[in-house]
Amino acid sequence: MEQLTRFRIPIVTGLGALVLVVAVYVAWISPEGTKLASAKAQQTQLQSQELHLQAELITLRGEKAHQVSNCQQLTTDLTEIPGTPTVDDFFHQVTRLAVNSGDPNTPSISVTEAAGGTGGTKEVAVNLTLTGSYSQMTAFLSGLESFPRLFTVGSINVSGGPVATGGSAPSGGNYTLDLTGDIYYSTGQADVCATTS
Repeated sequence: MEQLTRFRIPIVTGLGALVLVVAVYVAWISPEGTKLASAKAQQTQLQSQELHLQAELITLRGEKAHQVSNCQQLTTDLTEIPGTPTVDDFFHQVTRLAVNSGDPNTPSISVTEAAGGTGGTKEVAVNLTLTGSYSQMTAFLSGLESFPRLFTVGSINVSGGPVATGGSAPSGGNYTLDLTGDIYYSTGQADVCATTS
């Protein structure tokens, strides 16, 4: 027992120091380690966000580089598919095409507007009837290829006039061209390039 009494103070002091070290670790060092781990996780998340933002900036720079050509294409698209139903303009354009093709007669045109559309467009069904020579009909159909508006052809029927034989173009006589198709107009598409500086 005497040895226990002699070493009691160093043992109690050692146990007290051990308890103090554990208490300091639990109270100060361990929370700092948790804070450090949290800070490292936050740093990793912020680095990931930074990489994502850098990728978005690269994408935006690429889009800005193509902005002029994209605006030109949008302007062309809005010309071919205008934002308002301008059927009168279409009548004038078709009449001008018929006259430029050599047919002085105004084409007979009927229009039926569709109730709805898909993809932000509305279609307008168009039936055209033209009368003229073979060369006038081919000139008119060729002119539709460079028409200033989007015009999709559904059906074409040509009647009358002489039938070509031996691979030559027919001469003389009048033909009647019945053409069915659609023109389109945009529902709500705005020219965002007009306000871009």
